[in-house]
Amino acid sequence: MGESKFPAPSLNLGNQLVALELMNAVASHLPIVKSLRWKNELATQLFAAQLARHPELGQAFIALRGDLGAGKTTLVRHLLQALGVTGRIKSPTYAVVEPYELPGLAIWHFDFYRFADPLEWEDAGFRDIFASPGLKLAEWPERVAALLPGADLEIAIWTDLEADRLVSLTAHTSIGKALLT
Repeated sequence: MGESKFPAPSLNLGNQLVALELMNAVASHLPIVKSLRWKNELATQLFAAQLARHPELGQAFIALRGDLGAGKTTLVRHLLQALGVTGRIKSPTYAVVEPYELPGLAIWHFDFYRFADPLEWEDAGFRDIFASPGLKLAEWPERVAALLPGADLEIAIWTDLEADRLVSLTAHTSIGKALLT
């Protein structure tokens, strides 16, 4: 028998690595969506307490969506209390942003409901805040969507006919995914 004209099979680790990367990409496919039902404010408070325990929270940007009165600010108030913020926690509806400082954690609570002019974004230094470390919570992010970075986690809250809060949690990044676990 003569020698084959075809080369012998060889190990191609490059293809195996690509296959592993593709498998990991499929395994970590984003966005990830979870749905919840909060029957009362205690359920909101318990969710906030659970969210506050995640170490990734300190670097997260969370977008909060929902109609007026849906419970966005209530969720933020419970979350900040669970993190250790004491004293009055105000809605930033008129101030646009309320900062909070905890040992090792800067927090900014935004409410863009009354946001009128994109120039305000630059003048107020919001770009710098979003580029800095810390937790950012933004109500009404759709009012400044073109200016905001992508949210790690999006929380949409609405009420049903029984006055329960229906909640949709959408993770858009690995930080958001970690917050959902």
